[in-house]
Amino acid sequence: MLTLVKIAVNAALITGITELVKRSLHAAALLGALPIVTIISMIWMHAEGKDVDSIAGYSTATFWLVLPTLPMFLVFPALVKAGSGFWFALLVSIVVMLVLYGLLLLLLRVVGIAI
Repeated sequence: MLTLVKIAVNAALITGITELVKRSLHAAALLGALPIVTIISMIWMHAEGKDVDSIAGYSTATFWLVLPTLPMFLVFPALVKAGSGFWFALLVSIVVMLVLYGLLLLLLRVVGIAI
């Protein structure tokens, strides 16, 4: 039953953001930028009986892994403004993000931060 509730809440969130963008681009961007998915995930983890240390570890890992995603939100519009098509710009943005993930994980390992 909890799985169905999780699916419904997550689907409502995504649908709500995509519908809100029709009315207000900025409001939808703000809602999408909030760490709602992470917060909801932490709530689900707690509801399912995960220990607080596991949830804290998830929160820390999320912090580090958000960093390489941020340039994607600059690369995509730059490519679109330069005349690239949607799918190409999205693909390049994702590749940049994945490369940055790899570099971040190497850097964290070098400085001794385990996630």
